[in-house]
Amino acid sequence: MTEACYRHGLRVSELCALTWDRVDFTAADIVVKRAKGGKQTVHPLTGTELRVLRQEWPQGQHLFTNERGAPMSPNGFAKMLERVGVEAGFAWKVHSHMLRHGCGYKLANDARDTRTIQDYLGHRSIQSTVRYTELAATRFVGLFAD
Repeated sequence: MTEACYRHGLRVSELCALTWDRVDFTAADIVVKRAKGGKQTVHPLTGTELRVLRQEWPQGQHLFTNERGAPMSPNGFAKMLERVGVEAGFAWKVHSHMLRHGCGYKLANDARDTRTIQDYLGHRSIQSTVRYTELAATRFVGLFAD
């Protein structure tokens, strides 16, 4: 769940709402229905993601369930992720939206254009995307020679 949230820049509500009918194993993609009025997008799935999903499919309507087999709730995922952060020894509270921001940050620092990132994250407004695309300070090293 954590990798899917990060890799696809999902809000926790979008992650928990993913259902099997949105996965196309033949085309190797998944339809992401965005919350907050965002644009629906189709994201490619990697071979690793497809293999993991094939192991789980079709145990229920939702891709991600809790230990009782019910759909994972946003609150349940948030608590699980917070526990992982504590166990990892982070000095700050870990929350799921960090994964979405991390996705935008990674794509920006990989020199992906802002419009591509906007569509990938499902933003209708480019102003929303700008908040997700901060660049690492190291990107400026070497812009000008001595």
